[in-house]
Formats: sequence, structure tokens, C-alpha cells
Amino acid sequence: MDTISTPAPPRPLIGVSGRRLRGAAIGAPFGFADAPLEAYLSEYATSVIRAGGLPVHLPMDAAPTELVERLDGLVIVGGDDVDPRRYGRTPGPFTMAVDPQRDDFETALIEAAIDGAVPLLGVCRGAQLLNVVCGGTLHPHLAHGEGESHGSYAYPRAHRVHDVRTAPDSIVRTVYGETTRVNSFHHQAVDAPGRGVIVTGWAPDGIVEAIELEGLPIVGVQWHPEVFHTDPLFRWVVDQAAARASLPTPATRIVA
Repeated sequence: MDTISTPAPPRPLIGVSGRRLRGAAIGAPFGFADAPLEAYLSEYATSVIRAGGLPVHLPMDAAPTELVERLDGLVIVGGDDVDPRRYGRTPGPFTMAVDPQRDDFETALIEAAIDGAVPLLGVCRGAQLLNVVCGGTLHPHLAHGEGESHGSYAYPRAHRVHDVRTAPDSIVRTVYGETTRVNSFHHQAVDAPGRGVIVTGWAPDGIVEAIELEGLPIVGVQWHPEVFHTDPLFRWVVDQAAARASLPTPATRIVA
């Protein structure tokens, strides 16, 4: 009897955002020091690969909506502060570097993902921007020495410094269980949740550590899961993306 083999489906395509720098950041020679440079921290892409996805870096000059239409999933990475003017405040003495171009680009990516029910993982700044895009606000600065020292860089980046308590019936509860232990490198955090945003994870001092969008496969976390060798949250976003890619039409997606 002849055996008919079915080819394996292609790995889901996961877009990974980055940042715009200049050639001087990598020691480019004279004449190229001011050349635009797209920079991507490779641990995000490596985490997608280990979870079974196919990562693709997203250049800021591309049209965000067209990119998201071609993608099966999306990761919005960490980085500098979200512009406080986007949530009704102004830069203060603790505001770090703000990149309006990146804010615009990633905002459009997030909006397109929400509109298309594209699975999305927001990491640190990515979680904060997700909340702001939905109309929420941020704590502009978490002071050192009060509660958890969320913004300390004293530890190696993969060192887990505090627990996160997850909400029942949430995606993060399904992924991690009742608690998980995380690293922490942020001086801002979600304050008032935006439209449709549900808070699903908290640090011991009450700071928001995880958010989700009601009815959508969209999660934001305040820690950096990409630095761990494997993290189940990347498996979750890749699995969600694979399920979306297997659907015959762009119908309404349902979170598994």
C-alpha cells in the first residue's frame, strides 16, 4: 500500500518590532555614522524560533497595516518610554528617551492587530504602549526603594526577582499557573486600564504586570520573557498564530 504523506504546514510568520538608530551605534565609518540603522535584539527572534515560529523583523519605513495583513502573529518589544503626551501627561524629570517615530509605527501595528484579531505579545514597553493605544494611562515613574525595585539593573537580565500573581480564567493563568517568577527592568507601568484591557497579573506591591484584551489573543507583560532560554508565553503566541494561519478565511478569531 502506498503511503500518502501530508506536508507539514508552514511555520507561522511572527513579526518582531525594533528601533531606529544611527550607524554610529555600531561604529560605522565616517560618512555612514548618521546612516539610519534598524536594530533588533536577537533574543526575541530566537524565542519565536524555539517556540516553532518563523520571525521576521519589521522595518519602520514599511506600511504597518500591510505588514500586519501578511503576518500570523506579532511581538512588540521593550525599549524607551512611551511619549507621556499620548496619555495626557507631559515629559517630566524622570522621562527617558522618547522616539515619536517608533511610537507612531508600533501604535499602528497594535491597532492593525486589534482590528484583525492578530495574536500579539507586548513585552515591557510593548505592554505599556498596548494600554495607551487602548486609551489607558501609565505610571510615569516608579521610584526606587518603594515596593519592588522594578527598574533595578543590578541583577543579570535572566534573574527572576519577584513573583507575579495571575488572575483566574486569564491567558497568563493558563500559561503560567497561579504564580510565576519574573525579572524586572522597568520604571513605568500600567495605571488606568484602557478600553477592553483587563489586568491579569500583579507584582507583590500591586504594580500591574500583565494585561489582556477581552476576547482577543492579545497579551502584554511587564517583564522580559525573551531572555529566558524558553518561555511558554512565546509558545502561546506561536500556537495562536498557527491556529489563525490554519483558518480558511479571515473570520473572527477565538482565543483558545
